[in-house]
Amino acid sequence: MAAQILDGKSLAASIRAALKERVAALVQRGVKPGLAVVLAGDDPASRVYVRNKRLAATETGVHSELIELPGTIGQRELRERIEGLNANRAIHGILVQLPLPKPIDAAAVLEAIAPAKDVDGFHEINMGALFAGRPAVVPCTPAGVMRLMEQARIPLAGRHAVVIGRSNIVGKPVAQLLLQKDATVTICHSKSSDLSELTRRADVLIAAVGRPKLVRQDMVKPGACVIDVGVNRLEDGKLAGDVDFQAVKEVAGWITPVPGGVGPMTIAMLLENCIRAASRELEPKPAG
Repeated sequence: MAAQILDGKSLAASIRAALKERVAALVQRGVKPGLAVVLAGDDPASRVYVRNKRLAATETGVHSELIELPGTIGQRELRERIEGLNANRAIHGILVQLPLPKPIDAAAVLEAIAPAKDVDGFHEINMGALFAGRPAVVPCTPAGVMRLMEQARIPLAGRHAVVIGRSNIVGKPVAQLLLQKDATVTICHSKSSDLSELTRRADVLIAAVGRPKLVRQDMVKPGACVIDVGVNRLEDGKLAGDVDFQAVKEVAGWITPVPGGVGPMTIAMLLENCIRAASRELEPKPAG
């Protein structure tokens, strides 16, 4: 029996509809959520991602501002622009689209974002809170992965989860979130030996390395949940994930498509983080 398709596009649409109602309620109380998107350079893929994020923001009623900067911008000037957004009370979330032009130090730029406005969840303070089990802002793609599995009621407690990829953006945080759900987690990477042996043990397999069709059918345990985070552009212009979807869906229990799986959920979680940040304006301020 073919796998159940985890439809991120449909779930994300329902999440955005609920977020639209939350935004309307905030506006009635005098708070209009604001998202600033910083785009440096002219990377075509980045422009597509930014356009999709801003369209989703508009759809949910979130005010969005695009700060377009030349690829020649310097580190200091970029940091100053971010500091200006930190001080802007109309902006509740700041997103710096990656990758940044060289030789800009992306880590230093991300650290310049005020943690409360770090809707991507990449700031060291937010990452530290996640790893301490007290998450304030969860990175969007890992949050989307977890929401997809929660919606499908995929059991995690006591199950073996294998994550292919150890990036700070997906691999490490999603492994931490799986641990918090009582899964037993293995993280694989470029130095892991016998990848196939490790993946065949996985009840939940998450691929996030950016290598098209890396995960083959013979690497997947029958009935496993397979989450494909990869988005790769093939020579013919088509998109492919890190998983050989057509082959793997014949053995997996659940699988995400590319496109239409994790991608739309990432944007939905970004908006949720921004709206949550805006909601803090209405929280009681500490005395003194």
